[in-house]
Amino acid sequence: MSLFKKSIVLIVLLLVLDQVVKIWIKTHMMLGEEYSVFGDWFLIHFIENNGMAFGMELEGQWGKILLSLFRIFAVCGIGWYLYDISTKKAPLGLVISIALIFSGAMGNIIDSAFYGLIFNDSYYQVSTFMPEGGGYASFLHGKVVDMLYFPLLEGRFPEWLPMWGGEHYIFFRPVFNIADSYITIGVTFILLFQRKYFMKEHK
Repeated sequence: MSLFKKSIVLIVLLLVLDQVVKIWIKTHMMLGEEYSVFGDWFLIHFIENNGMAFGMELEGQWGKILLSLFRIFAVCGIGWYLYDISTKKAPLGLVISIALIFSGAMGNIIDSAFYGLIFNDSYYQVSTFMPEGGGYASFLHGKVVDMLYFPLLEGRFPEWLPMWGGEHYIFFRPVFNIADSYITIGVTFILLFQRKYFMKEHK
């Protein structure tokens, strides 16, 4: 099996894992509901967002459309790059890293593009798959499902600290999903091993 075909298999497996978890959350939990996995420092906390990784977003309907289109163009570019490096026998680590980034971007695109069409909303109810009255939003206006929450540390900043003195903090505050994790891991691997991955270019 070629390196490119192996990367496709990896992408399919990663996407299946991401979507199975999101669909389970969407069809078994209401917005804001949470379960403890390991004490108070690892929670499954169901939220949805309109935008980018870790809850960031662009405001308004046009912002949502622009973000979705940007994601689609970006994932096309990443897919082409993955094919290019796979056929040129790039280091396996680089191929896996790009496959992770591609999977993460694609996983969140699926939410944005289709979840509004196939689910009703999760406000004060558990969402239904393919509801009779239709979904909660049109194509490309769906929300991304997030659920992983790691509030490892909580407290207040010292009073003497400029700007944030006395304010309450939680680390790590963002709630994210498995697709976000793929992107973070892929980018981190590239940053850590860039000399090894791009050795030919350096030479």
